[in-house]
Amino acid sequence: MITTENLHDLQIREKPIMLAAGFFDGVHLGHQSVIAHAIQSAKAQDGEAWVMTFAPHPMKVLKPEIAPLMLTSLEHKLALLEAHGVDGTIILPFTRELAATSPVDFANWLFHCAPSLTQVVVGENWRFGSRAAGTPDLLAEFGRDAGVSVHTMPPVMYRDAPISSTRIRDAIQSGELETAAAMLGRPPGILGTVIPGRAVGRTLGFPSANIDPHNEVLPPIGIYAVEARVGNTFYAGAFSYGRRPTFDGKDSMSAPVLELHLIDFEGDLYGRNVEIFLLKRLRDEWHFDSTDALVMQIAKDVEQTRAIIAAHGLPPEHKAFLRNGSRHL
Repeated sequence: MITTENLHDLQIREKPIMLAAGFFDGVHLGHQSVIAHAIQSAKAQDGEAWVMTFAPHPMKVLKPEIAPLMLTSLEHKLALLEAHGVDGTIILPFTRELAATSPVDFANWLFHCAPSLTQVVVGENWRFGSRAAGTPDLLAEFGRDAGVSVHTMPPVMYRDAPISSTRIRDAIQSGELETAAAMLGRPPGILGTVIPGRAVGRTLGFPSANIDPHNEVLPPIGIYAVEARVGNTFYAGAFSYGRRPTFDGKDSMSAPVLELHLIDFEGDLYGRNVEIFLLKRLRDEWHFDSTDALVMQIAKDVEQTRAIIAAHGLPPEHKAFLRNGSRHL
């Protein structure tokens, strides 16, 4: 997949371009319907399917105090987009100058930079230009003279309401993992980089990796059964998000940390990216009176995780799909 921040790079594309436009945080089922239509149209016309998105989120520039937490970092989103099979992604840097561009000027800029643009595919609530005044119907009106059609996809529904990144954020933060998975089309995940920690887990016989998360939406504090991807290999794992009360005190208010024990893994993880899929919440974080009691509980968590992965782990076709985007991780 080609990635660029310069819209002018589309000037050299000779095949018809079908462009899926949106922010696509989480690349959920609603987003996937927009992207799939662009891919299908591109195949039918021997063209190319591209995605146009922005970085950072517009609200982080315009009103950072109320900007939403992100489900996926940019690199995580790019990996998911590549896995879905798009030919290229344009990542427009979102600035106040871009935000002030009128809808007609934005449309003319798009058509000028992409002379082979044939179709733009968007969701019903997609907006563009200053004050979000541009609508899909307005873009279609602008595109008639340029030979660009606009296809608006209806929302994908879940429990009688449109799937949205906001609903998924709320579900993850509330610990409703199955609800989030139903809207994402995959288990909710955390992409992060392994950083040095205190290495306490190693002394207990269960070495753990400290994770610096790239995305901002995290589940409630607790212990989780997960499946984690390191490179192109998947491992069962027990994942902890909490304040380590057994070591830092029952009433510790230290910042929560993310720790991952990969079952049957051997090797060095420092500096590597790990993608963690949250499958099931095992329990709350507990304070133990002794390390022996903690070790016994971790052993139970690991065995429970093995059983959960054996029964409800990621299916082989899902793993193969995710590997398609591994270049960005």
